[in-house]
Amino acid sequence: MCRHAAWLGAPRTLASLIHEPPYGLLVQSYAPRRQRHGLINADGYGMGWYDPARPEPVRYRRSVPMWTDANLAALAEVARSTCLLAAVRSATVGMPVEESATAPFADGAWLLSHNGRVDRDAVKDLADGAESTCDSAWLAAAVFQRGRAGAELGEALADVVVRAGEKDPAARLNLLACDGASLVATVWGDTLFHQRHHDGVLVASEPLDDSPGWRAVPDRALLTVSGEDVTIQPL
Repeated sequence: MCRHAAWLGAPRTLASLIHEPPYGLLVQSYAPRRQRHGLINADGYGMGWYDPARPEPVRYRRSVPMWTDANLAALAEVARSTCLLAAVRSATVGMPVEESATAPFADGAWLLSHNGRVDRDAVKDLADGAESTCDSAWLAAAVFQRGRAGAELGEALADVVVRAGEKDPAARLNLLACDGASLVATVWGDTLFHQRHHDGVLVASEPLDDSPGWRAVPDRALLTVSGEDVTIQPL
């Protein structure tokens, strides 16, 4: 299992997801409060953000525990964007621990993280190839393939999650994705929360703090954040 978080709104730093909140992703890497499977997330971490100078998002991924990277705090303080995504990883048993297996995965402007597990046989026939042999990479490849075929972000996520869930009823398929202008997430087997702010929206596997306003997204649902609009639809 893993933990992930994202922001869409006025420019913020990655530290606002990782170091600044009392229960940001740094704390969630070693002491998650609502994680249902696994105790820590020490098998790598990654983050992605958008910069106007680049047509594609910037990524930074490591296969080490987040708390061991002495360079991260300074980087997270200066990496600033209107759209941010970060994740910490607890690898499924048997899956490789390597940077190519660590979220966020990317294709063009799309970034994607997976919180959960799925049989690779349930997703391999949904995609032509993957960056890594891990289950999350195959899920990402399936989503990206649909995007290249013309599907919108939410449509691509929903199609892959429903198809994979039908093939593997025990799968946990919480996906979190963005394209620089919107955030889309699926809830399928684990927790997800969102919180509105005056200048944007936070989405996270579990609340980053104890402030009011965090709302749980129901299971088997698709969350879409676009501008100030937040919509939740059943899957």
